[in-house]
Amino acid sequence: MTDGAAVETRSDTPPEARPDTRPAKIMYVAEATAHGGRDGYISSQDGYIDLKVAMPPELGGDGNGTNPEQLFAAGYSSCFHNALVLVGRREGYDLTGSTVAAKVGIGPNKQRGYGLAVALSVSLPVLDQDIAAKLVDAAHQVCPYSNATRGNIDVTIVLG
Repeated sequence: MTDGAAVETRSDTPPEARPDTRPAKIMYVAEATAHGGRDGYISSQDGYIDLKVAMPPELGGDGNGTNPEQLFAAGYSSCFHNALVLVGRREGYDLTGSTVAAKVGIGPNKQRGYGLAVALSVSLPVLDQDIAAKLVDAAHQVCPYSNATRGNIDVTIVLG
């Protein structure tokens, strides 16, 4: 799913050896409701999200709507980018012009269910590669999506 050099991939650290990344205090709660699963619609409690959901053609649907993988990609990329800007600011770097793109893949797993894989593509055009890699690694520790997925799904980060 990537076209560049990987900076970091999924950790195989056993769960008991991972740091506890659960929130000490809940500061915000998002709420959304699905109607009809992958062939229905979704809405958020505040009304900002009101979208048709459809299976993509690759999974047997008509593709006439968004899907959970697109929404996950949008959420992860925006969250990771915010974490990147935060750690950049802490280190004294202005990351104006930086971007984070996410690809989320879905497929069958060995337990007769389905699993996800994520590839994040990070662009930091104003920084040299060593500094950029350090900021990406730090952002991966800060980002709530990265903390939630670590050890559960393959996440590859490509710096390009």
